[in-house]
Amino acid sequence: MRKFLTIFLILSLCVASISCSNEAAEERTEDGRVILTGLMLKHPLTQDLSKMEWLEEAEKRAGVKIKWEEVSADWGQKKGPMLSSGEIPDLIIGANAITDAEFSQFKGLFQDLNELIDQHAPNVQTMFKEKPETKIIATQVNGAIYGLPKYQRFWPESATKQYINQEWLDNLGLEMPTTWDELFEVLKAFKEEDANGNGNPNDEIPMDFSPPGTGGFGHFQPTVLLGSYGITLADGSGQGYFVEGGKVKNFFIDERYKEMVQFLHQCWQAKLINAEVFTQDYTKFQSVARGKGDTAKVGFTWGWVASDRFGNQVASQYTSMPPLKVSADATYDVSWSYDFYNLNYGVNMVQMSAATKNKEAAMKFINELYDPKVSMQVLFGSLGTNIADNGDGTYTVLPPQDQAMDPGTWKWTTTWADNGPMYISDSLELELGTDMQEVVEQTKPLQVAFDLIDEKKDIFPGTFIKYSEEDNNMLSLRNTELMNLTMSKFSQWVTKGGIESEWDGYVDQLTKMGLQDNMAIMQKYYDEYRSKQ
Repeated sequence: MRKFLTIFLILSLCVASISCSNEAAEERTEDGRVILTGLMLKHPLTQDLSKMEWLEEAEKRAGVKIKWEEVSADWGQKKGPMLSSGEIPDLIIGANAITDAEFSQFKGLFQDLNELIDQHAPNVQTMFKEKPETKIIATQVNGAIYGLPKYQRFWPESATKQYINQEWLDNLGLEMPTTWDELFEVLKAFKEEDANGNGNPNDEIPMDFSPPGTGGFGHFQPTVLLGSYGITLADGSGQGYFVEGGKVKNFFIDERYKEMVQFLHQCWQAKLINAEVFTQDYTKFQSVARGKGDTAKVGFTWGWVASDRFGNQVASQYTSMPPLKVSADATYDVSWSYDFYNLNYGVNMVQMSAATKNKEAAMKFINELYDPKVSMQVLFGSLGTNIADNGDGTYTVLPPQDQAMDPGTWKWTTTWADNGPMYISDSLELELGTDMQEVVEQTKPLQVAFDLIDEKKDIFPGTFIKYSEEDNNMLSLRNTELMNLTMSKFSQWVTKGGIESEWDGYVDQLTKMGLQDNMAIMQKYYDEYRSKQ
């Protein structure tokens, strides 16, 4: 009996010791706030998180203090080793920073938020109630919620607008191009005839586009030229998938893509494309287009809005364009990239580690991000500096404090902007800044394409589709391998040529790697989703 009591006492002391150790491991600030760790995947322009007033206030209201790691480059290289180690921060924030496929691959690493939402997240509950599609976006096939979405309401049909320097056209007596051939001739004139009028005929960049990544295409890249052939990209179709007449296809094995690459190679050979287009980063891509003083440097390009793309000093020189036709006699109905769902809804904007010691505190902070007032500050910046409270329940986005800065850059510089979790309710009365008013106006030339799109037959609704674990893993593994080949070939073929002789072998190789199998998987889910509409 005495031996049993001794063992019991020892075990009790061990349990108490472990309990005390766990309590000690939960760090707190001097004012009693729970210390959490967080990782923010932010835009390269975004300032240090410590300078964001709204964020500090949100942390205080939630009773937490977050030690932030800020990542703005090479996330793809950093993420894999971090997830494989099993050591992740309490919170990871950023647009699809962790994918559905990674939830399947790294089981047990992320917290199922269902119960925590029910107990500690009334703002998230409101979003799910008012916008039921956000719960669909959040919920995995097995019913778990590992990542929360966003809804930001104000954005137009497409992220990518097409711009040309109207002042350069006028200087050279040129008409707005309407076809690829006409564009080529205009770009040649931009290169050869001192289009910006500064006396130097060699400092113009006729065409520039956002640097493509190794994982697929993105916004502001020349794949939107596929709209000339009637191909409707959806959310940029970064990995090549699109829908045409209800059939899932992939442009990487489409003859129309081949012809687009041939056109770009023709432009490259004529030195009409920025020589650094494949080596520059996004910041350089932006800065080059802003020219020097009142002298513009780029003739034709793609971007979000003129003031953001070109800066305040030269933005007025540019005009947004409708989609180009392939040729004057082409019979294709033009299309474009339809990004409305991707722009206004976001997938997996915030996740919590399953190892987080104080999950209640972490969930309370997440809930703060979905508060109506906080959400608009997540998107546009702090009240007082970025947003005016009009005192009557309405708000106004303020112009930049630095008059030389455009509103789009101001937003990205001062807050999380589109990369943050948020819920911008349809009932929120917020007067937008001049950049968003510009976006609406500069999207109008693309309306000719949007009017021809059949949302049920021409758009893959990827934002709303959840795959089974098996299919998710299969798609992810194949896509990684497929993109390694396709993106390297894209840059090679644009700069060095050779697509004509290599095309058949390349298509055969992609087929053997499983591209057709991926399309079949996506077709099944597409058909199931559309059958419920």
